[in-house]
Amino acid sequence: MNDEPNNTDPTDSGPGIPGLSNVADAATEPPRPDAQTPSPITDSSITESATSTPATPVTKSPVATAAETSDEKKSRLIAEAKARAGTTKESSPAAAASATPSTTMAAARSGATVGAPKPPVKKKEEGPTPQDASAHPLVKKLRANFADGAILEAAEFLRQLGIRVAPSHIVAVCDFLKRDALTPFNYLCDLTCVHYPERGESPFEIVYNLYSITANVRVRLYVATSEAEGVESVTGVWPSANWMEREVYDLFGVRFHHHPDLRRLLLPLDWEGHPLRKDYPLHPVENAWTAKHLPPFSDVQREQLEQRRGYGLEILSQPDERRIREIFIAGKEVMPLDRK
Repeated sequence: MNDEPNNTDPTDSGPGIPGLSNVADAATEPPRPDAQTPSPITDSSITESATSTPATPVTKSPVATAAETSDEKKSRLIAEAKARAGTTKESSPAAAASATPSTTMAAARSGATVGAPKPPVKKKEEGPTPQDASAHPLVKKLRANFADGAILEAAEFLRQLGIRVAPSHIVAVCDFLKRDALTPFNYLCDLTCVHYPERGESPFEIVYNLYSITANVRVRLYVATSEAEGVESVTGVWPSANWMEREVYDLFGVRFHHHPDLRRLLLPLDWEGHPLRKDYPLHPVENAWTAKHLPPFSDVQREQLEQRRGYGLEILSQPDERRIREIFIAGKEVMPLDRK
């Protein structure tokens, strides 16, 4: 048994961990007089350091904002897009070209450069106009088979042939076109009328739209006439012209001679006037027919009218029509204007 005293320093951890003894010595060594003791960190010291050294501001990206809502994000994106568009527009050549004289002078005083002036606006090209169709094969054929004065003129507009025919030759021309071997116009598509009040002697123009089913060709005939003169009926050529001519007579007042049953088609037989004329009034009309069929009536009669209409027994008189008529007779405005 070894009785020698143990002179090993208890703080020495042995050769296994070098330098630990130095740490322990430093921990047990008293502070030196000339050493500066660090001052404790306080709020005042933090404030002084912040004020003495200005920190560089850090701009947060709007995208990184966690509290941004969907509406705010949408508004931000729109604002950014507008800013980019404005920058691009200002730097584009078109912005310089669209500079006005006032902006040009202002830019010249400020020393900015201005682009070339905007060129003048080009005049719009005129639309298509009717072209003379005297050389059309169908027009030549008609003039070769009819006397002078039957075919007045011919024009082509947007590849549509139109031929103006004298009123006394309309039936013969229609019959010839229907029986033509090359292009038989065997279908009367429409028969209508146009009112030109400025034409004193012949204010009405009858229009015949013909179609050849076999040849797939169309032609339009025009006949100028007046209410007193009228025009011959073509029901002998196309029987389907019966109701078409009745409609023209009803709404325009043009008479068709030798028509089998010329009477009104849409309006009552005793109606006065023709509504599709340009000089026909647009406001409610008072005539013998309205006085006969739309007399004033009381509330009891109004209720009886509603009952009859419920059973389908009253088809001529409508409550709204009567109400408008009462307003018109009283001289009131249907829709008064807000005027001071």
